[in-house]
Amino acid sequence: MKNINSVLFDLDGTLLDTVHDLACALNIVLTRHQRPVLSVEKIRPIAGHGYRAMLKLAELNESAGQQILEEYQKHLLDSTCLFPGMDDVLTYLDDQHIPWGIVTNKPERFTLKIVNGLQLSHRASCVISGDSLKNSKPHPEPILHACKLMQREPKNCLFVGDAKIDILASIAAGTASLVALYGYIPDGENPETWGATGMIQHPSEIIGLLA
Repeated sequence: MKNINSVLFDLDGTLLDTVHDLACALNIVLTRHQRPVLSVEKIRPIAGHGYRAMLKLAELNESAGQQILEEYQKHLLDSTCLFPGMDDVLTYLDDQHIPWGIVTNKPERFTLKIVNGLQLSHRASCVISGDSLKNSKPHPEPILHACKLMQREPKNCLFVGDAKIDILASIAAGTASLVALYGYIPDGENPETWGATGMIQHPSEIIGLLA
């Protein structure tokens, strides 16, 4: 992968494994409504698609959505962590003086608490949340704004994500893109058709592609 001098990551399912804390919040609300809890394996495929996807999965009405968000605010740093191998990737980028950032559709109030809590804020060159700008992914604006903050051209930037909207945003912004196959991709999805530059099974592959 030639001429890449900056990297952007989606958050849930790409940079961080957040599913256990999302599942915790959902299951607290399900228990409150006297409904059976759901396994992490059941929740994982929709973990990166927001609370409305969880409502649909759990067959809860919209009024339960605020309860899920409130519980998630309390528990979002219980188990959330970098995916295995991802710290090595970030260390490589830091050592090579390659700026990296985060572009997520997650609301800022959650994103910043997580990024600060995991001590990533001083390492990331930029953090763009779902409500930071007028538009969110799949619109290219967040990626383009991140490139501007990093002082890098989109054509020299790599975006890594685990959802179709990540790749659509990347293509629209003119960056290279990788599908994180280790992320939260639902059964039946076909990442090969998304149009990404490439696909990876493990974060460590990023180093090999950039080296």
